[in-house]
Amino acid sequence: MRRSVGCARSFVREAVLGHSPADERLLDDLVTVVSETVSNAVTHTASGLAGGEVTVVLSLVDGVYRLEVADDGAAGARPHVKAEVGAESGRGMRIVAALAARWGFRADGPRTVVWAEFPAPAAGGRDRAPFSDRG
Repeated sequence: MRRSVGCARSFVREAVLGHSPADERLLDDLVTVVSETVSNAVTHTASGLAGGEVTVVLSLVDGVYRLEVADDGAAGARPHVKAEVGAESGRGMRIVAALAARWGFRADGPRTVVWAEFPAPAAGGRDRAPFSDRG
């Protein structure tokens, strides 16, 4: 399941660049956030177990990219920003909160969907339907 992180990064990069030339900072932020959320999913939820699944959806609506990462659930535990204690781990959601304009999560049955939103640079193109990938 560790390869899921690399697949998710490639998926987001290709989806954004396939839409239009992207702002490098925005692209870097999206790739970093998908890395953190997918890594958390495979490390802290049932998605990291044999047969586990992570789903990544990226949509562009009304000038906002919305990234959603769904995992197989963590027995009721939910994502949160941990207090800064100088540790080398536990910073994933702090990074998400720092880079995204807005973020949150919702339960989807036993699964958890973490979402993050990013303003898209103005472009002459139209909005696109969501892209989705499973890892």
